[in-house]
Amino acid sequence: MNKPSLTAALSFFSALVFSASALSATVQLTDVKVRELLPGRMMTAGYLTLENTGKEAVVLTGVTSPAFAEIELHEHVHQDGMMKMQQLQQVEVAAGQRVTFQPGGLHLMMFDAKSALKAGDKVSLSFQFSDGSSAQQQADVVAVTQ
Repeated sequence: MNKPSLTAALSFFSALVFSASALSATVQLTDVKVRELLPGRMMTAGYLTLENTGKEAVVLTGVTSPAFAEIELHEHVHQDGMMKMQQLQQVEVAAGQRVTFQPGGLHLMMFDAKSALKAGDKVSLSFQFSDGSSAQQQADVVAVTQ
């Protein structure tokens, strides 16, 4: 590799590292939890608070976990006098704001659990953002009543 190409590659890599570091400094994931599985079910829901302490909006585009085949961003909406769930492609958190994923509102729908999760277990989650960065978080598995 010639010197200009190496310099360009190092500059690009540094920009990526800085971008991920800057995001991790402005995004706080707290109270991350996953409901234990009900008997006979292999899907559940996840909840958390996502806080953006930065000066620009942050856009959550997805969540993955080795514990589930698929995780979708969902919200409950009232439509035609009924409450129903709908999938979202992304969730934006404005600068200086907080978004809470909770029962009856925004939440994570977690499909095809790889094992029977019980209260007290931990689940590793990876949150992906529109700028290409990600954040890793351990979630507590909690009883359905929480």
